[in-house]
Amino acid sequence: MHNSNIDSDLTHGSLRGQFLLAMPGMGDPRFKQTIAFMVEHTGEGAMGIVINTPSKVHWKEVFEQLSLDDASLRGDETVLLGGPMSPEQGFVLHGAGVQFDSTVEVNTDISLTASKDILESLAAGRGPDDVLLALGYAGWGPGQLEQELVENAWLTLPAEPEILFATPWQKRWHTAAARHGIDLAGIGSQSGHA
Repeated sequence: MHNSNIDSDLTHGSLRGQFLLAMPGMGDPRFKQTIAFMVEHTGEGAMGIVINTPSKVHWKEVFEQLSLDDASLRGDETVLLGGPMSPEQGFVLHGAGVQFDSTVEVNTDISLTASKDILESLAAGRGPDDVLLALGYAGWGPGQLEQELVENAWLTLPAEPEILFATPWQKRWHTAAARHGIDLAGIGSQSGHA
């Protein structure tokens, strides 16, 4: 059932640069207990990078695939599964202020780069230091994310670089909720916005 008031409230503001936390009532098993960073949200749809689902791949394997020597000292770090779309494509979330070929500044703190030059820089140990490497992304068609928000599948929260870059991936979902006083264990599938 559509409530047009809710729909228009949600479409007023883009969720670009926000976190989406999967609510306990999330129906899609691929997104159970996930937290995603939204890199784009328009009338055409939305794109996010899931930041707490590990892949079986480590950074050094990505470097090897690109024939890059690993001088990063971070080769054993886990590459994350950014979502089910384009799983062969690498996406790097990193602190703003550094530019590569395809860098998009998502908000004042966080940028997204999907070009090979950032991986060359990381492999060489040049940084950026605040960085998260993911394969694939989560995508929503026009109106799809808005509908999922109406159905309370997701909770939106301000994105914090500290959770992206300084919190272990295993703790990001709980930490983001706790920072905003949200007890995920105590939430059914009724509430929507913080």
